[in-house]
Amino acid sequence: MKMPERSGDRKGAKILEMRGHIYEMTALVGIAILALATVLPREVRGQSAQDGQALFETRCAGCHALDADHEGPRLRAVVGRKAGAVKTFQYSKPLRNAGFVWDADKLDKWLTDTESVVPDNDMAFRVPKQEERAAIIAYLKSLSSR
Repeated sequence: MKMPERSGDRKGAKILEMRGHIYEMTALVGIAILALATVLPREVRGQSAQDGQALFETRCAGCHALDADHEGPRLRAVVGRKAGAVKTFQYSKPLRNAGFVWDADKLDKWLTDTESVVPDNDMAFRVPKQEERAAIIAYLKSLSSR
């Protein structure tokens, strides 16, 4: 025969049950944070050269190659190169006279809005997503250091 529960026992059992749920939720939140900490930075930054290579091939290779001029100039070793300096490519006059050296910041601005970097240039292309620009630039930097 079951003894009737006292009201204090029921409250204690409810509190223990609620604590158990709180511990479970805390554990789940912790796991979620760890998962985000390992996945999210890569997604947000998108800065791996491997990601950049894939983006370069889909976004840039229609006009550019690494080692030959096409619609745009060759891009291997562009980081650290003076703008408008590939002798075999016909740049617009404003880009030939730009007078700066390509670095990550300049490339980021260029891929965001070419006109803001060199007005009246011949490249009408943008990479609107920051993480994609960062990945492409990481790829180009990796090629410039070889």
